Amino acid sequence: MPRCVSDIGGLRNIRSMHSTGKRSIPRVASSAYLDLYMLRKEKERLEKEDAILEKRKAGIQKRLEDIKKEMEVLEKSTQQEKECIGRHGEAVKEESQEKKWKKMALSY
Repeated sequence: MPRCVSDIGGLRNIRSMHSTGKRSIPRVASSAYLDLYMLRKEKERLEKEDAILEKRKAGIQKRLEDIKKEMEVLEKSTQQEKECIGRHGEAVKEESQEKKWKKMALSY
């Protein structure tokens, strides 16, 4: 179920009255300048939007690569832990934990 209007497929591709070429009044020869101006502005806007989307896509791709590398590192470390535990059993794990902590007796 779409959450917002932009999630509806194809909604951004709906053509406006200007892009379809329909007019309420017939064309006048002098309106060609206005049409050129409007088309030029729309072209500039779309080129800007395209550049923004390219930058965003590049950023997303970089982040996806970083995530992939990080996942590989974590998967290797978990695999090594499994192999280490499988070879030496739980005794090695308990032994390494005991080595980390220093113990001392307290008398009251």
